[in-house]
Amino acid sequence: MSYNFIKSKSGRIYQVSYVIRDEVEKYNRNGVNALQLDPALNRLFTAGRDSIIRIWSVNQHKQDPYIASMEHHTDWVNDIVLCCNGKTLISASSDTTVKVWNAHKGFCMSTLRTHKDYVKALAYAKDKELVASAGLDRQIFLWDVNTLTALTASNNTVTICVIFYNVKALLLNRDGSQCLSGSSDGTIRLWSLGQQRCIATYRVHDEGVWALQVNDAFTHVYSGGRDRKIYCTDLRNPDIRVLICEEKAPVLKMELDRSADPPPAIWVATTKSTVNKWTLKGIHNFRASGDYDNDCTNPITPLCTQPDQVIKGGASIIQCHILNDKRHILTKDTNNNVAYWDVLKACKVEDLGKVDFEDEIKKRFKMVYVPNWFSVDLKTGMLTITLDESDCFAAWVSAKDAGFSMSFLPFLLSKEKALLEYWPRTHVNPMDEEENEVNHVNGEQENRVQKGNGYFQVPPHTPVIFGEAGGRTLFRLLCRDSGGETESMLLNETVPQWVIDITVDKNMPKFNKIPFYLQPHASSGAKTLKKDRLSASDMLQVRKVMEHVYEKIINLDNESQTTSSSNNEKPGEQEKEEDIAVLAEEKIELLCQDQVLDPNMDLRTVKHFIWKSGGDLTLHYRQKST
Repeated sequence: MSYNFIKSKSGRIYQVSYVIRDEVEKYNRNGVNALQLDPALNRLFTAGRDSIIRIWSVNQHKQDPYIASMEHHTDWVNDIVLCCNGKTLISASSDTTVKVWNAHKGFCMSTLRTHKDYVKALAYAKDKELVASAGLDRQIFLWDVNTLTALTASNNTVTICVIFYNVKALLLNRDGSQCLSGSSDGTIRLWSLGQQRCIATYRVHDEGVWALQVNDAFTHVYSGGRDRKIYCTDLRNPDIRVLICEEKAPVLKMELDRSADPPPAIWVATTKSTVNKWTLKGIHNFRASGDYDNDCTNPITPLCTQPDQVIKGGASIIQCHILNDKRHILTKDTNNNVAYWDVLKACKVEDLGKVDFEDEIKKRFKMVYVPNWFSVDLKTGMLTITLDESDCFAAWVSAKDAGFSMSFLPFLLSKEKALLEYWPRTHVNPMDEEENEVNHVNGEQENRVQKGNGYFQVPPHTPVIFGEAGGRTLFRLLCRDSGGETESMLLNETVPQWVIDITVDKNMPKFNKIPFYLQPHASSGAKTLKKDRLSASDMLQVRKVMEHVYEKIINLDNESQTTSSSNNEKPGEQEKEEDIAVLAEEKIELLCQDQVLDPNMDLRTVKHFIWKSGGDLTLHYRQKST
């Protein structure tokens, strides 16, 4: 497998992302943007908005048509072409790259990074072994297929550059002298590549043309798009056209079955995850359409009303809500199923079925405030979690709240070390093994060399992506692959310094401090203290402040006596702390805005949900009435 990376310029914001997903994603999760048929092997390649290229058997007798997946892109795959007699697959993506694949073995051989924006369309001239790529940077690059499969850094040569009108689809004729383009303005244009100009314009659709196919003789074009209709038009006489079928969603891609001439069928992909095969039998009986197609009183009847074969798709996530513990997420998919996810463990916790999404959010609300430390993207139909340096260090929480027995836990530290668990640089240094080999997990001692963060693991199949904010992907790999020699070398080149500081150098980020004032409550009758400004970690729990009040303010003398008595009995320090904690909770209560505080609350939650005003937080204490 070939891995590609870019050294970022200084001043860029670095991000780390990971995708929460199943180990094997058998079904298209979102709209299918691209199709390629290999009639020799009876295989159909699909690619789309979930970033995955899949291979299917088109043998109708096979119960499960799924064969394999090809994964390396990090954004929508917008187009694919099969070349070199089906041995090589070329893909174009919104991650701005064009990738070259071994189609038989399913691995990525090389990556082209010439485009500066989304790469939207590809076209293949079989006789010349040329592939053209077009994107939103309004450029077309023409590539020699033989050069692509033996890529070097010096052959990314632009041989032609043409400005197009927001190209949505592209086709080349066999000798590479002409091409057809479909545009968002609803037109199909025929271009002369030698003259570098448009030589004919066809208007078949009222809305954008997103998909094109053409027969081998380059005489009939099949088109589809936003209007969901698929037409076949005679390029020699544009008035002759036939409506093949009408899909249930906008058409994104089509692929002719070229096993015979004329083509017996056409595969169609839409914004839905299902792919349909439609028969073309009888299409050669063309008739002049004239104004007939545009006559609303006599709409044209489609040639087909039901597909011959269907490759079923899966559901994609279309809605999510980050719960206020900033660890769990609720999602809703295209089938209206709701699910509950754990961001730290990168896995689905529970399928909740077809329940009310808003009701489920209310049911799972907790009175706890944790700052945002990640963002969520649903573009691929799966949960993509992104961390960046600017906000992820804010998410310190009590490890008790996170389900661990340790004192404190930074979400980011745990997450980064879990994502890079297999990277050798994150393992414990043998020189420090004596200090680190004893880990306390769930209150028990466990002797082992610490790997990962020591709290939990993410699934080894989790994709991890390093990139620049708003820019290109630097490197993508699976968690389990980070221990490989090649992957480790590339990680050394691409992992941002702020991640290395945490995972390798073990530099813990500083706690966020919160200033506050502590005064006796008016009802206590106690004299108001000098208004000293205190400061503590913003995740310090209210019970710790209560202990401070009990020890240092209200019951100092009693505490001294208790300590003297305890010294005679020689208890452990932990017992003493536990006694004070129990006594403080029995005798002291803390208030904010005259509301008694839950001892389990932390200071930032108090400030966010109860204080709710500017200025420094003010807390009041009083003794509980006996």
